[in-house]
Amino acid sequence: MKITDIEVQPFKYVSNVVRDTEGHGHPGPEHDVTGTLITIVTDEGAKGYGFGINPDVVENVIKPAVAGEDPFYRERIWQRLKEWQRLHLGVLSDRIVGVIDLALWDLAGRYLGQPVYRLLGGYRDTIPAYASTMCGDELPGGLDTPESYANYAEECVKKGYKAFKLHTWMPPIRWAPDPKMDVAACRAVRERVGPDVDLMVDCFHYYSREQALYLGRELEKLGFRWIEEPMDEHSISSYVWLSGQLDIAVVGPETSEGKMHTRAEWIVRNASDISRGGVFDVGGITPLMKIVHLCESFGVACEIHSPGAGNLHVLAAMGIPGEYYERGLLHPFIDYDKPAPYLKEIIDPLDGDGNVHVPQKPGLGIEIDFDYIRANAV
Repeated sequence: MKITDIEVQPFKYVSNVVRDTEGHGHPGPEHDVTGTLITIVTDEGAKGYGFGINPDVVENVIKPAVAGEDPFYRERIWQRLKEWQRLHLGVLSDRIVGVIDLALWDLAGRYLGQPVYRLLGGYRDTIPAYASTMCGDELPGGLDTPESYANYAEECVKKGYKAFKLHTWMPPIRWAPDPKMDVAACRAVRERVGPDVDLMVDCFHYYSREQALYLGRELEKLGFRWIEEPMDEHSISSYVWLSGQLDIAVVGPETSEGKMHTRAEWIVRNASDISRGGVFDVGGITPLMKIVHLCESFGVACEIHSPGAGNLHVLAAMGIPGEYYERGLLHPFIDYDKPAPYLKEIIDPLDGDGNVHVPQKPGLGIEIDFDYIRANAV
């Protein structure tokens, strides 16, 4: 079997999520968005699907790297794309490499009639989820005050969640960041949901050492489960310093470049207590499983970053395992359970006990509405 083409179909859909100047998502007015469906095509008719690559990148970089390859040689394709990143990094990000890698895994699962997590080895079919909020905002009744976070946490617990994570206020909000406000929100949530709900925080990512230490020590008093990325992750020594002074678990790295190599450096230097990675942070399922096995070899826990089909299948194949699936990003004004217009259903419906069940359909299990995409093609 050989890859004969990678088709890119741009299409329009309506979204009510907007991004601020820093790149954070928030509720907003409905507006048109252009997406792209990626289809890897083979000479035997097998196909795999993904979303979100610029057509020019596919034509000028991806196709030359993968044309004529056996789609089951995922490792060889991934290694080639990784090497090509050296001089193509401006257009060939880990996110783009991740989309191609996920589409190849989707192709394999569809061709073999198996969900991807079974191809990865398979460990479990059900995963506890935590409610992961959008960043704080200034929308009345949204996530604008500590009390608003507490209200929303209570609502999420009633839906079945056993854990809740705050993304607190960040620029461009005029008064953010403020570690004392972060603590106030965390305290309000803990007082509202009680001691039996696991709580975590993902705060401003460029606090000073002193600010991060203050925040961590206050979270320890509140019985929080972990803290994520409170400082610049390029400074590994700062995380060695912080992790050595806190009892609360420090999670990282999350967005720092370097794939499994960076995670290895953090582990051997004791820069974090729990390692971190996601399919779009490191370039797909293929490298994320390398990180999972790395963590298992060192006896280090590994929490997977962000929702989505790829991360869900990796969690289902982990023998460590990761404790939670990150479900979100959530907000009082966003209906997360409503699928995107180009999908027939969401990938991660929540049951009444706060669990997500892994899709059993072949491939990644994403139910694409091809009729919608054709009708709204650009």
